[in-house]
Amino acid sequence: MKQATSRFENCPGCKIDRLNEDRIGFPYKHLSYIWLVSLCTALPISSLYPYIYFMIRDFHIASQEEDIGYYAGFVGSSFMVGRGLTSLFWGVLADRYGRKPIILIGTFSVVIFNTLFGLSSTFWMAIASRFLLGCFNSLLGTIRTYASEVCREEYHALALSIVSTSRGIGLIIGPAIGGFFAQPAEKYPHLFSENSLFRRFPYFLPCLIISVYSLAVFISSWWLPETLHMHRASETNVAELEASEGLLDENENTNRVKAEEVSSFALLKNWPLMSTIIVYCVFSLQETAYTEIFSLWAVSDKRYGGLSFSSQDVGVVLAISGLGLLLFQLLLYPSIEKRLGPLTVTRLSAVISIPILSTYPYIAMLSGFALHLAVNCASVIRNALSVALVTGLFILLNNAVPQHQRGAANGISMTAMSVSKAFGPAGAGALFSWAQKRQVAVILPGDQLVFFALNVIVFIGLLLTFKPFMAQLDR
Repeated sequence: MKQATSRFENCPGCKIDRLNEDRIGFPYKHLSYIWLVSLCTALPISSLYPYIYFMIRDFHIASQEEDIGYYAGFVGSSFMVGRGLTSLFWGVLADRYGRKPIILIGTFSVVIFNTLFGLSSTFWMAIASRFLLGCFNSLLGTIRTYASEVCREEYHALALSIVSTSRGIGLIIGPAIGGFFAQPAEKYPHLFSENSLFRRFPYFLPCLIISVYSLAVFISSWWLPETLHMHRASETNVAELEASEGLLDENENTNRVKAEEVSSFALLKNWPLMSTIIVYCVFSLQETAYTEIFSLWAVSDKRYGGLSFSSQDVGVVLAISGLGLLLFQLLLYPSIEKRLGPLTVTRLSAVISIPILSTYPYIAMLSGFALHLAVNCASVIRNALSVALVTGLFILLNNAVPQHQRGAANGISMTAMSVSKAFGPAGAGALFSWAQKRQVAVILPGDQLVFFALNVIVFIGLLLTFKPFMAQLDR
């Protein structure tokens, strides 16, 4: 137990440490903040997928229907390119100036650039607004760092589980919002007239809903407690404090190292961290490719191996998946992780997801109630496994570094992950377009090729979780 006398009175990190030592029970307030911010960063990432097919069609940039997926991939990738270029920068700033300012910047950026995307009238405007949204969307890495600091150690797994749960639900509720509220003048003519703004900009309403939520999160984030230890003003007294008390407090030692401004590039030599990040990148590539492909596959015509769903049908499927994901993460994941450990959970999730993905091309052969039942069951199971897998990697990543390096470590992971995810939508869109043109191929015809490629990526990620590639820090 750390001594209270070694705390700095005006340090926000020390205040949080004292609060955690005195707190009894579950930190509901702090974890609710984590939930809200995590949801804010996730909603705009994939909300466009149910309607991007129709948006690209309305831009009249694709010369034929089979090419729509190709252009849709570039819109999805532009966000990840922007985030990949700036994530390390935001992580370093979070370590220097605190977690809260970065969270405020990130939430406000969603309000501005997500709104602009909804007002896009050309393909290039859509690309630019998504790119800028990615450049300023620094929330995921920062909130993961924040989650591991704002509560006591016994709640770290739950806090990181809440990050990935909220993120996973956001990646499902976002498309649900996109599916239900895109093209409102066509779907709900009794509520939206032909002369309304939403007729001129048919994809503005879902973006507006998410931007309004983000504005509320931005306002509420002003009450977030800071968790970064800031001892610089008192560094001249550290030696006297240690001499008088005969004590080298772990927090002070950590921040002395921080005061020496250890380079973030030193983290590249931390193999437990880097191996975890590489595995995380592989699974992130698969995840974003799946998200892009699922929506394109669901709305494409049955003659191309799709489901002929409307954007609203896709929204229903993803909303049901979100409910199943919420129940799994809150009721089952913490006890499973405690019993098996984060690495074992990651491996099991990868193993089980492979046969689930293999069933997707055959689900398209069904119709009616059987089709909807099969799609919903497969989507719920697959998304629960994906979030459980990522949560395990979050825990391993944060355990691989001390507190004063977590912002930079998560910045590095976000940079690497964003780069890998940048290839996901573009590659998935191109692969999907090509697969639709080879419906009568002898080997892996049509969408069988797409889901086989997704399984190959999962299998590679699974292999990388074993020694000698992946290492864990002994603690």
